[in-house]
Amino acid sequence: MNIYVGNLPFKASPAELENIFAAHGTVGRVTIPTDRDTGRSRGFAFVEMPDDNEAKAAIDELNGYELQGRQLKINEARPVERNGGGGGRGEGGFRGRRDNRDRDHGGY
Repeated sequence: MNIYVGNLPFKASPAELENIFAAHGTVGRVTIPTDRDTGRSRGFAFVEMPDDNEAKAAIDELNGYELQGRQLKINEARPVERNGGGGGRGEGGFRGRRDNRDRDHGGY
């Protein structure tokens, strides 16, 4: 199961998270996404635990866990929906020219 860890201190390390979660079961991988420009942590992480029962127990036990003065928000990670866009009004594409030449001026 993939677990989301939010409100992560910026100085937290993957090894630190692995140690915390390992007390509740086998940890497959820890990923802390970083900002492309600064290289700094984005303030959240993902922890993969292969056993769903261990993962659920870790979520129950560790949600609210205090790390470096911050309370972690821990829950099951939800997959990103790939629905083809980032919102918007659903129009897109070329909409043509919109000026006075497009109006009907009541000619002959």
